[in-house]
Amino acid sequence: MKNIFKVFILFALIITTCTIAEAKIGRCPYKIIQDPKGVYIVEINTAKSKYKLLPYVTQELETNNNVFNSTGARLVVNAGFFDPKNQKTVSYVTINNETAANPEDNENLMSNQVLKGYLDKILNRSEFRILEDEKGKILYDIAQHKDPVKEGYKIKHSIQAGPMLFPDLKLEEEFFILVKDGKVISESASALHKYARTAIGIRENKVYLFIATNEAPMTLEEVADLTRKWGMEKAMAFDGGGSTSFDTQELHIISEKDNQARKLKSFLILK
Repeated sequence: MKNIFKVFILFALIITTCTIAEAKIGRCPYKIIQDPKGVYIVEINTAKSKYKLLPYVTQELETNNNVFNSTGARLVVNAGFFDPKNQKTVSYVTINNETAANPEDNENLMSNQVLKGYLDKILNRSEFRILEDEKGKILYDIAQHKDPVKEGYKIKHSIQAGPMLFPDLKLEEEFFILVKDGKVISESASALHKYARTAIGIRENKVYLFIATNEAPMTLEEVADLTRKWGMEKAMAFDGGGSTSFDTQELHIISEKDNQARKLKSFLILK
């Protein structure tokens, strides 16, 4: 009986994702589904709510939960890569049409002799884009950093991580694996191993988050398969492993060892 009660509570937490008023008018900002156990899919429909998606960057590293509490956001998820030694970004972030974080300002990255021959791939990793036209219409996209913007739109917000997961898994192209003579000789972000993962996808101009917790760790290829299963038009990974973090009023996920929350640099929030 005790186990049944726990399952019921978990189910109730997952389906209770909006206020009574929002539910009455069909304007719930997001819906959370657990499928399978330990994997959460979050459907965000900003067209039917007053809330907007935007990146958030901290000066000093901060936990996902602290950003959730300090911003008053409805939802916060970890996003871009960063260097924990100097607390600088390894991913581009644009907020309100201006660069908010630039990996080219990270001397540890730009002067790294091991990475010198691969910086073009690292700096061109995939990013989640929030585009806006002259009339204020919002369009979501996922593209590599140097890819052109859809005609008639400008980048209002963007946040980079990678790799692209779907329709093409770009592990080698975005330097998450290095292959020589047909063999993988190095990997970044533990790309080929099972870890907690965070990913983002788009379908019919809705945004979906995919969160694989420590209960159900995945390789990046397995996350790509998950986004395909859910019918994404495009999908990419955010930072993963111990950085995988997610906070709403109903659900709090951390993935660092010993249930400690890792401090991070950039986030995607719904506010």
